[in-house]
This record gives sequence, structure tokens and C-alpha cells, in this order.
Amino acid sequence: MAAINAMEKKLAEYKCDTNEAICLKLVRFPEDLEDDSTTFHPEYSHQLFGDDEVAFGYKGLQIQLFCSAGNLTTLLNVKYTSKVTDTIDCVEPDDVESKIREIIPARSCSNTEDFVSLLEKEAKFKPFGNLLHTYSVHNEEAGEDITYQIYKAEMSCPGFQEYHERLQTFLMWFIETASFIDVDDERWDYFLIFEKYNKDGETLFATVGYMTVYNYYVYPDKTRPRVSQMLILPPFQGEGHGAQLLEAIHRYYLTAPKVLDITAEDPSESYIKLRDFVHAKLCQSLPSFSPDQLIQGFSHKMVEEVQEKLKINKKHARRVYEILRLHNTDMSDLEHAKAYRLEIKRRLVGPYKKNQRELAKMRKCLRPEELGNQMSQIDLKTQHEELEKSYQDLVEEYRRVLERLAQA
Repeated sequence: MAAINAMEKKLAEYKCDTNEAICLKLVRFPEDLEDDSTTFHPEYSHQLFGDDEVAFGYKGLQIQLFCSAGNLTTLLNVKYTSKVTDTIDCVEPDDVESKIREIIPARSCSNTEDFVSLLEKEAKFKPFGNLLHTYSVHNEEAGEDITYQIYKAEMSCPGFQEYHERLQTFLMWFIETASFIDVDDERWDYFLIFEKYNKDGETLFATVGYMTVYNYYVYPDKTRPRVSQMLILPPFQGEGHGAQLLEAIHRYYLTAPKVLDITAEDPSESYIKLRDFVHAKLCQSLPSFSPDQLIQGFSHKMVEEVQEKLKINKKHARRVYEILRLHNTDMSDLEHAKAYRLEIKRRLVGPYKKNQRELAKMRKCLRPEELGNQMSQIDLKTQHEELEKSYQDLVEEYRRVLERLAQA
């Protein structure tokens, strides 16, 4: 037994956390290759390395997956200080390079010198598709405004399919349920953000992030664009690019009369917060969302105006109403605060009323002992506490949106 435990302990030394071992980098200059400050790591690696996100067989494992900043030309290097086969026989290490190559294009570099020589071609890289929007963000460190551009690309753009193959690799590292899309389906739309920067007097472009949108058919002659996957690369996160991108696609689809509304597929919490901010920002200038209209309550006029002018559906319009109504409610006034609280709770109470209807049905068809078990699950006091907590959590979310709006 002692020998077995000793062997297990020794084998454990050859386990590596793949989220730490994988080193990602967007390279603009050759010196970036040795600059650790430009390195970032995945949030997820389970799709390649299992739920434990562990690679076995190495000490000091480093999987370098470096990309040129614009065209995303890829370099893959696997390094380690020692391998399990150096000290233990009959134990094979994981083939980590093969696992990585499952998701990166076959034409990726494995030689640093070749990669550096390809960096020189970055000056020829230009964004794909049509320019939709240009904006700037002030960079405190550089002490200047940085220019960014949003483009809509088509898979038919020369070179875009190969570029997209390289770009979509990042999804696996930063979206938990990511999957690659069928690029042969023409109902996909692609939106990309690029940063403009200078190198040796030339203007170059760096990839910042992107979004894919699928156009669903809605009977009889409409479409419903649904945001599928959205990613702002880590070096650019927290700078407002996600909001710029989402607002840009709303403005793009406004020009399409057959678009009914814009939705999202299984949105994350962070996406919902982003959408709340963008929707509130877009809606606050609409006549139906003026302070005098907000105080009168949620209306059909609001639903019609946001669907016609902004392609926002009724459910999301209601959420925007609640955010902007909070902004225009004096919560220090007990009467006004109570009116707001009751209106929100009337919407939130729907699931709880459903429980009560189910309970009424149970009374008619369940035996006393069965009914007792169900009653314990539908306790009224508990429901009131849950309802109050839901309300308080929602108001806190809305306040954060309003804080961001005030800074915009």
C-alpha cells in the first residue's frame, strides 16, 4: 500500500493545470514574444482536456499559442522541464500538441523564426467586409485616444474563411459551451472589431473581438437575428467594446424592414448586463420613455416604439422600462418607492401564482399524506421571502446599469 501511495504521489507531480499551462498572446512586435506582460490565459480548457482541465505527463508544462495581432497567424510551441517517461517506465504522457491541433488550422507555425518573418506581412492585413462604425477610446497609459472600427464581413470575402478558422479558436478558451458554426450556412452574419495602430509609420489593424448572428425565419416573411457567440479578447476587455459592438448591430439591423427583433441564444449573465445597458442607452431618448410617460406605467406605446425603431422585443422593453422608471423614481419618497416596488413585484409574482394554481389542483387529486409533502415545498412564507429577495437583487442590477449610463 505504501508503495502504491508513493507512486500516486510521484505521478501527481506530473499533472498540470491546463488553464495555467496554456499561454495566449497577440503579437504586434517581435519583442512581444518574450514579454510576459502581454501573455493571457484561458478561462476554460475542458473541451480539450476534460472536466478536470488537467494535462498529465509533464512538469513545467507551457503550451504557447501565439497569434499575430491582426491576421491571427498562429504559432504553437509546447515546452516542459521534464516528462514522466524520464523517470517512470510504462506510463505515457498526454499528447497535448495533438489535442491543440484539433482546433487550430493545419497551416499553423511550429517554428518561431517562421512566425517572426510572417509578422512582417501584418502591414498588408486589412479588415474584412464593410465598415459600419468608427469610435475612439482614451488610453490612460498611452495618453491618447485609440481608434477602433466595426466591420460586417461575409464568408465570401477573400481570405475571411481562413481568418475565421483562426479567430474561432479563441471561443474554446473563453466561452464555456462554445462550438464551431457551420460556415456554409448563409444565414450567419459576422461582425468584427479592429484597433488601428501605427508601426514604423504604417497603419496596421489588430483584432479586438467579434460576434456571430444567426438569422432565423419568422412566419410569414420576417427574420429574427439571434446573437450566437460574442467575444472581446482579454487584452481589450473592460474598455466598452462589447457595448459598441452590440449597439452597432442594432443600428445595422434597423435598416432591414424584414427584421422583427434581435435576440440572443442562451445569454450569459455578463451578456444580459451588457444588453440592459445598451437597450437603456438607446431607449432613454425615445418619446415613449420620457419621464412623464415612465411614471404612467409600462405601455403598448413603448412596446411599439422600441420594436419599430430599435428592433427590441416586448420582454426586453419591459426590462428597460423598469430600469428607466427606477432612474425617475425618488426612492427616498416612501409612497413613490412603494408604487415602484409593487409594480415590479406584480411582474415577478407570476411563477408564485402558478405554484398556487398547482396547489389548488393537488388538493383535488392527492391523498392527504401526498398533499402534505407538496405543501412543504410550496410554503407561502418562503415564497414571500424569495419574492422580496428577487426584487432586491433586481433593483441592485438596475442600479449598476444606471451607474454605467451616468458615466457613458
